[in-house]
Amino acid sequence: MKVGEELEPLEIAVTRTLIVAGAVASRDYQDVHHDAELARQKGSPDIFMNILTTNGLVGRYVTDHFGPSAVLHRVAIRLGVPNYPGDTMVLSGAVTALGDDGTAEVTVVGSNGLGRHVTGKVTVSVPEGAA
Repeated sequence: MKVGEELEPLEIAVTRTLIVAGAVASRDYQDVHHDAELARQKGSPDIFMNILTTNGLVGRYVTDHFGPSAVLHRVAIRLGVPNYPGDTMVLSGAVTALGDDGTAEVTVVGSNGLGRHVTGKVTVSVPEGAA
């Protein structure tokens, strides 16, 4: 790991199934994540992804880059525009700092057709000798 190391961009198709499955898996039963009609009644054009799904996708993005031995110590994200079905979110990232404790800080951005869906920082380490 070195400062400036860029992670390969990852395109994620934002499907209705991904949104609903992520909400159910994280036990988030808010209707705006699974019922399009109720989401529209509340002012949204459609259902949208919940923050827990986004958080999981950001974590997966970082661990996919650093490998199966990578350990996430902190994931801090902020949501922007919604992820609606039919769009694509593109995650990009770079190592922005190295800690004295062997951790790296990775800045991550996820954008879709509306703009930035998520921005955040992930602290990760990879045990020595891990491949």
